[in-house]
Amino acid sequence: QVQLVESGGGLVQAGGSLRLSCAASGTRLNTYVMGWYRQAPEKQRDLVATITRGGATNYANSVKGRFTISRDNAKDTVYLQMNSLKPEDTAVYYCYAVIGIRDYWGQGTQVTVSS
Repeated sequence: QVQLVESGGGLVQAGGSLRLSCAASGTRLNTYVMGWYRQAPEKQRDLVATITRGGATNYANSVKGRFTISRDNAKDTVYLQMNSLKPEDTAVYYCYAVIGIRDYWGQGTQVTVSS
């Protein structure tokens, strides 16, 4: 059974930093795209950043220059380094992965940025 296990969320003051991690387990298939989406209260789930197995990245305009996505293919783990956090970054952050031909989602981790 494939699982995406997230860690690293929490409460931080504006201007601070957090690092999210997400590890995929339960599969022998390659993880192709991995990434992060976020959902604020009463809003839709939006892309934050993705990274391919080869290292190509894609970022939402709102986080460019502040967030950095990376991955460790040997560990099937993706990371999101979030710097210069703003109150508007407050949301539940969901890990995402394409494994084989299917999409998978983590259970989400709360990130709260206080002003």
